[in-house]
Amino acid sequence: MGKTTNGQLFARAQGVIPGGVNSPVRAFQSVGGTPYFVARGKGAYVWDVEGTRYLDYVQSYGASILGHAHPKVVDAITLAAAEGTSFGAPTEREVLLAEEITSRVPGCEMLRLVSSGTEATMSAIRVARGATGRDRVILFSGCYHGHSDGLLAGGGSGVATLGLPASAGVPKGAVAETLVAPYNEVPDVDRDVACVIVEPVAANMGLVSPLPGFLPGLREACDRAGALLIFDEVITGFRLAYGGATEVFGVRPDLWCFGKVIGGGLPLAAFGGRRDLMEQLAPLGEIYQAGTLSGNPLATAAGLAVLSELDRSCYAELAERVGRLGAGLAGALGPDVQVPVVGPLVGLFFSAETVTSYEGATKSAATGRYPGLMHGLLERGVAMAPGAYEVLFPSLAHGDAELDRTVEAFADAVAAGL
Repeated sequence: MGKTTNGQLFARAQGVIPGGVNSPVRAFQSVGGTPYFVARGKGAYVWDVEGTRYLDYVQSYGASILGHAHPKVVDAITLAAAEGTSFGAPTEREVLLAEEITSRVPGCEMLRLVSSGTEATMSAIRVARGATGRDRVILFSGCYHGHSDGLLAGGGSGVATLGLPASAGVPKGAVAETLVAPYNEVPDVDRDVACVIVEPVAANMGLVSPLPGFLPGLREACDRAGALLIFDEVITGFRLAYGGATEVFGVRPDLWCFGKVIGGGLPLAAFGGRRDLMEQLAPLGEIYQAGTLSGNPLATAAGLAVLSELDRSCYAELAERVGRLGAGLAGALGPDVQVPVVGPLVGLFFSAETVTSYEGATKSAATGRYPGLMHGLLERGVAMAPGAYEVLFPSLAHGDAELDRTVEAFADAVAAGL
């Protein structure tokens, strides 16, 4: 009997899973071709079901900061699984993980664990609305905060617009109180606004750094209006720095959302913030939020194992590696391509000018160059995300040999006209 191929699995998947995937970007629709099905991963690499090895820059979209199948994470999950996988009752590791997270992030005094970034952002906004007694939410074009109805709003990139549903199935009423503003521009925050939610470093439209004054301006605007500021750090939390974006930029929001890294690759996220806000959650207050699998024992074990490995020297080391990678890629790609680097994050824009907004990111995607480059790199054994709005996620398992190989693969792809 022959070996299962990626094509065979994708055909079978499309018969029982919408689009053949459980998250849309994985279907390769924006880049063409057939997705590879991962069989296993180790360190900086993954292998597909056909046995092809890829140097992986997806890394579960940033969750695997130590690389795949790190021994300490595997051991922690194995030991936890032997003790039971879910109880519907409090466990010690929930407390330990909450203590670890709050100890790292200045101003985040309490938090609650959930199972996904969507749950975290949805719940943080509920806290903001409940605490302020207001309904309106401001978010920014190009930022992604999960797929809950109220956050799936699209707006124009020129001026702030009232949100319109960005997905079928989202009623107009769900986004009627959502205002969409251009990233890197401080919007007017009126006294009917409950909160402003922002990615402190935008990493869902490529990689866009906040311009000087943007984050402090949001803090000041919220303070004037009595609104709350929410940092969505599902990507940047515990990847950007030991204490996240607050440590890097010196701006302290009222509420945070975390995910990816804190679950060690398992489904886990969190929202947290000031004590006076978080104590308004049930059972202490009248803002309701719950989850049967919240604080799952395997996920908390994995998260604690990862955070125990991430001291400040790890972030300095990763940032140094990514800086070298970014410089190497910029040299390989030439002056008409931007390779933004923010700490341990690296992006890619097909633009001669620095991209500071979603408008610039869409122009980069519209060049149509990303799919060819991505497939060219796959042929050379380097895997990037199958979408022009994603970033590269080097891990601590990406050593000098892997970085050199990556730059060589990019240079070879460019030489081939990709």
